[in-house]
Amino acid sequence: MLRTLLLLLALCLPASALAQVSDPTPLTFRDAAEETRFNALTHELRCVMCQNQSLADSNAQIAHDLRREILKLMQSGKTDDQIKAYLVERYGEFVLYRPQVERGTWLLWFGPALLLIGGAWIVVRVVRRRSAQAVPGADDGQEW
Repeated sequence: MLRTLLLLLALCLPASALAQVSDPTPLTFRDAAEETRFNALTHELRCVMCQNQSLADSNAQIAHDLRREILKLMQSGKTDDQIKAYLVERYGEFVLYRPQVERGTWLLWFGPALLLIGGAWIVVRVVRRRSAQAVPGADDGQEW
């Protein structure tokens, strides 16, 4: 009986260790303007764990921590740009949904347009080459 109880305890322990524990205290805002600013900012930033979710939408523990950190930075008087710069310094450009247009991100910003222009150029060349080929005339020697 004791052995069975220990086995059940051992099986339950890893599941409880893997469960996410989030801070149950809700975020408190000074006023509605601060809450609006916070919501706008967290929708512009990407969760570093989830990768395709914003901080506002993510339920990961690091997203909870980052939201608390952002609120703390906001309440200490930091601007949105300063908060973004802090997060970029800590986590890289990946945290921004819209990275800055810099030398390192030119391909990201202008790559799709270059691919579209290159594809259009190839299509134009193929169409011109095919239209330049001799088209058989009406009198090609066949009787029909």
